[in-house]
Amino acid sequence: MSLFNPSRDQARQFLMEAWRKRIEQLPATPLEIMAADVVQLHPEYHALLAGGEEALARDWTPDQGDTNPFLHLSLHLAIEEQLQIDQPPGIRAAYEQLLVRRDDPHEALHAILDCLAEAVWRSQRDHAPMDGLAYLEALKQAAGR
Repeated sequence: MSLFNPSRDQARQFLMEAWRKRIEQLPATPLEIMAADVVQLHPEYHALLAGGEEALARDWTPDQGDTNPFLHLSLHLAIEEQLQIDQPPGIRAAYEQLLVRRDDPHEALHAILDCLAEAVWRSQRDHAPMDGLAYLEALKQAAGR
C-alpha cells in the first residue's frame, strides 16, 4: 500500500483493520489507533466496518443521498493529522475557536470537515491542487460564526 496515495480499497481496508484491532484489543500502530479513535466517534459505522467484502465493494454517490462513511472517516483522520502539526498553519487555533463556539469536540471537528470536504470537492472539480489558502479562509469563517 502506498502510504501517501492508497487506493480506495486500501484506504477502506486500513480503516476496517484499525477498527478490528480495536474491537479485538490487538496491538496497533499509532495511525491505526488514531483511526480507531475516529471510528469510535461514529457508532453508525461500526457494523459496516465489521462487514467485510460488502463494505469494500459498495459505492456511495451523492445522488443516493448517503454519506460515504469511508470518505467521512478519512477526512476526519486527515483533520486529526492536520491538528497535530497545525498544518495548514492556523487550523489548531480555528479548532479551538470552534470548540468554544460549539462546546462539543466532535461538532467542532465536523465544522472543519465541512470546510475540508468543500476544498477537496473544488480541487477535484477544477482538476487542480487543493487551495490551502481558501481552505484556511473557510476555517476562519467557520470559527468566526
